[in-house]
Amino acid sequence: MRTRSILPLLFAAGSIFAGESGAPTQSALKEAFKPHFLVGAALNENQFTERDARGAALIKAHFNSITPENVLKWELVHPEPETYDFGPADAYVRFGESNRMVIVGHTLVWHHQTPDWVFHKEDGSLVSREVLLATMSNHIHTVVGRYQGRIRGWDVVNEALNEDGTMRNNYWMQVIGPDYVRKAFEFAHAADPKAELYYNDFSLENEPKRQGALKLVRKLKAAGIPLAAVGLQNHDKMDWPTCGQLGETIDAFSKEGLKVMITELDVDVLPAAGAAQTAEVGLRVKSRDELNPYSKGLPEDVQQSLARRYAEIFAVLLKHQNQISRVTFWGVTDADSWLNNWPVRGRSSYPLLFDRDGNPKPAFDSVIRSTKRDQTRAAAIVDP
Repeated sequence: MRTRSILPLLFAAGSIFAGESGAPTQSALKEAFKPHFLVGAALNENQFTERDARGAALIKAHFNSITPENVLKWELVHPEPETYDFGPADAYVRFGESNRMVIVGHTLVWHHQTPDWVFHKEDGSLVSREVLLATMSNHIHTVVGRYQGRIRGWDVVNEALNEDGTMRNNYWMQVIGPDYVRKAFEFAHAADPKAELYYNDFSLENEPKRQGALKLVRKLKAAGIPLAAVGLQNHDKMDWPTCGQLGETIDAFSKEGLKVMITELDVDVLPAAGAAQTAEVGLRVKSRDELNPYSKGLPEDVQQSLARRYAEIFAVLLKHQNQISRVTFWGVTDADSWLNNWPVRGRSSYPLLFDRDGNPKPAFDSVIRSTKRDQTRAAAIVDP
């Protein structure tokens, strides 16, 4: 029987890299950042069931925290009024437990990927406030309660704000009113009093939306909600947010007594399909050739530009490491990324640290090196 060397897989998983002397050295993200913050990834079902063996190996080698891309979203875990499907979610939690990872729940209340029956009667009219609150309470108590003591923290409410910082006029808002956010957090806390509770959103680096989020978290805290952290999604571009915007945003939430989590990090190298700095999942743009310039691979100069971009992002994160508890990438390899189909379907995107074959990119090396630069700076401060 023909055998295949395991060295390529070990290299792809980050378990073996050659040092300057040529001797194997350990170079895993979770080890490099162990003194600083948790490093996580968003997982799809093939990965945490290990049907994707290569992806599972990368996750085990490099990450100490996991977030589910989809299996805990309402439409999958609670598709019908009296039907819950916990099979995939249970497998996700078991994967995290068996690998001693910090497990995150994503997400309880969102305006996307929520079945129509949650908001509408059979005749198409909206349900009452009382009915929707009862539905929300049942869902949160059932889902959070099932994993009490097993999932460390939950993205309780996801993306409740418009870009100008006002509340989205989604169905939660239309039926319940602005206090739906507070009620969701109250239900989650009651379902698992020891779980950490997070508010999660994108584009909070932009001043108007950041101010709206600050107003929201102050209201939650004033109402006695034990909010633990704010999640900055960080679906970044090559030129946005600036390092100044990112640092200011981390500082702003830290001053409110909250930890900051980078929850959905990726960097889009493709041409912008619109003017807005948004990660609005419902956005769709018609495909054009000029929007998919790297269909045959990423040129080396763009690889190096991406590496520099990741280096500057992580320089900011390490500068603010005492305010940050977790940095999670939204995906594992470029092949897994949601950006291959958003907002333009079928594009070839390259936003992560591992390429489509699971190999580390120059961006991976730049992120690892950022910890060494941080150690050098720290040593200079101690012994100038």
